[in-house]
Amino acid sequence: MEHIAALLLVIGCSNGMTDCRELSVPVSVFETFEECTAERPFALDGLRSKAQHVIGECLAVDPALEDDYDQIAWNVRPDGTLEASLQIAGTLIAANGPRPEKDYLHKQ
Repeated sequence: MEHIAALLLVIGCSNGMTDCRELSVPVSVFETFEECTAERPFALDGLRSKAQHVIGECLAVDPALEDDYDQIAWNVRPDGTLEASLQIAGTLIAANGPRPEKDYLHKQ
């Protein structure tokens, strides 16, 4: 069985970054984080016609927990920054957003 090491999350947004949704990509799971990072620009370019702004992030996946993840939480800030995390039953596992001790954002 192959393990997943990274997940590519791509979000498309309106011009004002207020209306955003997940966009499907041909390949969203990767065996290495580096493979995801290498594919990301091509995936984003291929989806440019789907939304006015297209942003994406590779999220690291712990292979020991890959079957336990049940949710991807994401938020797009007005400046176009994508914050995303993988969660298990409401527990934060990995995130690319600010650290809690420096939480200057108020998530909804």
